[in-house]
Amino acid sequence: MLSSSSPPSSHLLLTHSSHCFKTPKLSHHQCKQQKRWADGSQRASKVVAYYGLKEPPYKLDALEPYMSQRTLEVHWGGHHRNYLEGLNKQLEKSDILYGYTFDELVKATYNNGNPLPEFNNAAQVWNHDFFWESMQPGGGDMPKLGVLEQIEKDFGSYTSFREKFIEAALTLFGSGWVWLVLKREERQLKIVRTSNAICPLVWDDIPIICLDMWEHAYYLDYKNDRGKYVDAFMNHLVSWNAATVRMARAETFVNLGEPNIPVA
Repeated sequence: MLSSSSPPSSHLLLTHSSHCFKTPKLSHHQCKQQKRWADGSQRASKVVAYYGLKEPPYKLDALEPYMSQRTLEVHWGGHHRNYLEGLNKQLEKSDILYGYTFDELVKATYNNGNPLPEFNNAAQVWNHDFFWESMQPGGGDMPKLGVLEQIEKDFGSYTSFREKFIEAALTLFGSGWVWLVLKREERQLKIVRTSNAICPLVWDDIPIICLDMWEHAYYLDYKNDRGKYVDAFMNHLVSWNAATVRMARAETFVNLGEPNIPVA
């Protein structure tokens, strides 16, 4: 079954215990098999599910000079890693969240607007994985084909979309994210802003691209000049290739029909 986005990878750790912490990758039978394989006997072992740190789809210096290797080392290797390790520690305490894909984990822990303790870390891991994959070396420029057509249909022109996206980023108060999403019900692309760890998955939107507006995303390279950071993202970093793939996947869930391209 297709998912509208890709979850981080999951792994297994084995420690001795009478309790089996379940993982989305294991059935009950497989879980018991892991217990036997752990030490070659029927002695019970604990199977602990955890998520591994997903690497950006490029080398850490590949986005220079627009995003430095040092920023990636601190942001991905530090902040992102801390969110992941915090989540894993929370998930070790209970198997109540067994069986969820990562998308489902974010939605479940959001708990209809009453977030569970795991939500902030789960959402921030998801957000960061999506952010790294929203950029590419030699990115920027303009989208092509269906993505461009849909942007022109829903925003009037690419220039109009770009201006609205930049405005949304620069007027975001505090820490948060700016997203281009596909709204399922309206069957339209929209720009949305979210605060702190919130991501559009909790509203059943399908994210297409995102921009991290937390200070640690840009401070080492741009200090307090958020405008320069946002311009660099739009002009040199955003991956319209990734957006094209995400839009194609989104169309398996949302029937967009034929784009009605405005005549200039």
